[in-house]
Amino acid sequence: MWDFVQEQILGMKWLNTLIGNLLTASGLDVSGRIGGSIHFFLYDVIKIVILLCVLIFFISFIQSYFPPERTKKILGKFHGIGANITAALLGTVTPFCSCSSIPLFMGFTSAGLPLGVTFSFLISSPMVDLGSLVLLMSIFGARVAVVYVVLGLVIAVMGGTLIEKLHMEDQVEDFIRNAKQIDMPQAELTVKDRMRYAAEQAAGTLKKVFPYILAGVGIGAVIHNWIPEDFIAGFLGTGNPFGVIIATAVGIPMYADIFGCIPIAEALLAKGARLGVVLSFMMGVTTLSLPSMIMLKKAVKPRLLGMFTALCTAGIIIVGYFFNAIEHLLF
Repeated sequence: MWDFVQEQILGMKWLNTLIGNLLTASGLDVSGRIGGSIHFFLYDVIKIVILLCVLIFFISFIQSYFPPERTKKILGKFHGIGANITAALLGTVTPFCSCSSIPLFMGFTSAGLPLGVTFSFLISSPMVDLGSLVLLMSIFGARVAVVYVVLGLVIAVMGGTLIEKLHMEDQVEDFIRNAKQIDMPQAELTVKDRMRYAAEQAAGTLKKVFPYILAGVGIGAVIHNWIPEDFIAGFLGTGNPFGVIIATAVGIPMYADIFGCIPIAEALLAKGARLGVVLSFMMGVTTLSLPSMIMLKKAVKPRLLGMFTALCTAGIIIVGYFFNAIEHLLF
């Protein structure tokens, strides 16, 4: 039953077969480079769009119960590492990219929440949202997805805790620390309101990320059908002990979310890249993209920004090597 769910519902193998049959009937050779690229592109774009819309609808429906004011009050009830764990968990039901998370981070910091708690949220939000769990299941299987999410939460909790211990509150820009907060009463939404909100979020997010999906799937199609397997395996496979570091360094300057990274990761893994290398690339893109670092630089001073970047980079590299070490146990 689980294999059916993973392959036919999450992985949509039926869609892969259907598109392959349609392309073959139209005269294309799906085993060739051109036909294979078209097959990969159409299948992944349609699959990711369907998963994206369904996931964002349900996650946005859940998120409607956690507006910023309510999230702030929930976090304010916890202290110590419990607050960091709560912040990391709440980060899983927030927006899918780091640029969307930064305004929430700024609001929570202005509200007087501990700096380490807000950074646990900031790390967790783009790295380990619920969407990533389901999408990773559709490509890599349940065990890889669960371990990825757990380790992402560990990075978020440990990173936030360490920043808290370093007492770097003076590294937050004054306009955020001195901002006045006004508590506004939260209107209680009906189920119909929440469903409308979820539908709007799904449509808005699809419109925003669709270009990145096309770009990611296009890159994945090129990797999958045009780049020799020996090249990928030699560069990012077992033979290169620095593959995790290279993948992390390549991923950080890019900007995409989990939906744009998945097809690239899928193609790299199929060509012989190590699992830890692929996941390090994904974490680097989603957590430390260049645009998000530019936005964060407006809110924090260079020393705190450098500490945040160093902690996340170190955590991503450690997780990558850990996945490489246990890869044989997960497949």
